[in-house]
Amino acid sequence: MTHYDPISLKILWDRLVAIADELVLSLVRTSFSMNVREGYDLSCMIFDANARLLTQGSYSVPSFTGTAPQTIAHMLRVYPAETLKPGDVIITNDPWMGTGHLFDINVMRPVFRDQRLVGFTMSVTHLPDIGGKGIASDCTEVYHEGLRLPVCKLRDGGVDNDLLLEVIAMNVRVPEQTVGDLMANVACNEVGGRALLEFMQEYGLAELESLSDGINAQSEAAMRAHIAEIPDGIYCNAIPVEGSGRPIKLAGSVEVSGSDVAIDFTGTDGPVRASINVPFCYTRAQSNYVIKCLTIPDLPNNEGAMRPIAVGAPEDCILNVQPPWPTGARHSVGHFIVPLLMGALAPALPDKVQADAAMMNVFSVQGRHRDGEEVTSLFFLAGGLGAMQGLDGRAVTPAPSNMTVMPTEIWENRTSMTIERREILANTGGAGQWRGGPGQEVVFRNDTGHLLELALMGQRTEFPAKGLAGGGDGGLRRYEVNGEPVDPKARIELSPGDRITMREAGGGGYGDPTARDEHAVRLDQARGFVIGE
Repeated sequence: MTHYDPISLKILWDRLVAIADELVLSLVRTSFSMNVREGYDLSCMIFDANARLLTQGSYSVPSFTGTAPQTIAHMLRVYPAETLKPGDVIITNDPWMGTGHLFDINVMRPVFRDQRLVGFTMSVTHLPDIGGKGIASDCTEVYHEGLRLPVCKLRDGGVDNDLLLEVIAMNVRVPEQTVGDLMANVACNEVGGRALLEFMQEYGLAELESLSDGINAQSEAAMRAHIAEIPDGIYCNAIPVEGSGRPIKLAGSVEVSGSDVAIDFTGTDGPVRASINVPFCYTRAQSNYVIKCLTIPDLPNNEGAMRPIAVGAPEDCILNVQPPWPTGARHSVGHFIVPLLMGALAPALPDKVQADAAMMNVFSVQGRHRDGEEVTSLFFLAGGLGAMQGLDGRAVTPAPSNMTVMPTEIWENRTSMTIERREILANTGGAGQWRGGPGQEVVFRNDTGHLLELALMGQRTEFPAKGLAGGGDGGLRRYEVNGEPVDPKARIELSPGDRITMREAGGGGYGDPTARDEHAVRLDQARGFVIGE
């Protein structure tokens, strides 16, 4: 086995990250849906021949790093590595094997060099449709949510599984986009495989395991060194989250012992008959994300970075549900793992934790374009980020995921929904020595000439983003249709000409508001973030 000096390891590591970024670029350029092309709801990864995660693309949803190693393990249990051959492509969208809901398709391709398996590439994207009722909060079983694909071969030795593609196409509203996105995943994995082989040829690498050993060992050591700086102890927190007709209690503990972290969610409420339940794969991924943010966020994502972190949750709590509980809007609860654990660790890491964020808001739209074509898409809306010691919360920034907000012109062209207004909402960022990020107001008008159905999944309508260290809470999220309030978690209809106004929540502030710098106060007023005292 080859051992690498630090400089060589860094050069090779950076090249692998660049290859993963090439996968992302290929995926974005060849995809059909706005979810991927504009929203970047995706991830691309490279694994060694032992299915150890080597790296993730820089422009990827970070939580997918925590799910992908389990996904590839499930795939290899069905199709052991020794049975794979060049040209095979394995897929699944099973929520319990993938990323937590049916709408994300996981696509894996083995990479062979001289008939020897040397690694794997994988991509994950949110499909524009998978049938059923679509992504929403109101399903009561996973069977309502769409087509559930087990681990299966989309390609066998380079030959497409035409029957599987036909089954998918016949069960979705926008087959051209859905199948197009699926094949874009295949294409990006082919691009990644070629780039990986060129990389190995250029540097004379017969295998990737030695490089993987070095990368993952260095990542693990770096992560452990930063965890060891956290005082040993058990840190606990509990928060309420808006549920289906009643609040849901999320409870969590973080035990730090030397360079190890153990996270547990004992005390969390059970599942509900709504699509906001969370499979454990997503719970573990969000938990890993929090610890990485608080320790060494710039470290490229790989298996080594996750080794010091153990996560557990009682079976059949809402953070570890089993089939057939619905999970389509699992982000509605799963994203709150971040403020739950940030709040728990606030006493230990007051200079690193962040006050609560407004959370990414997602809604789906189904109907017809003004030209009569079927429309089904997501729209990502961002509120304000929470502040932290020494730093104001950013306005209108997605959290905790890093998808991008759809450009107005693209959205209007693809959906025939006009965005009449988009502006910062003053006085929604929590007050503090460091101010929480303000939300925004967005007004959509139905100009399709057809009835549209919107599935709303809004949070932060009852429980605001909490401030930290004396900081104030952020403003709440509010929705109106033609001036009348609507349920932020309902499935609603918009007639032609109807307007829906979405007022996004603000992030929590940090520190005593009376200690805020006077220049910062004047700047807030000049920017329209704060009006009045």
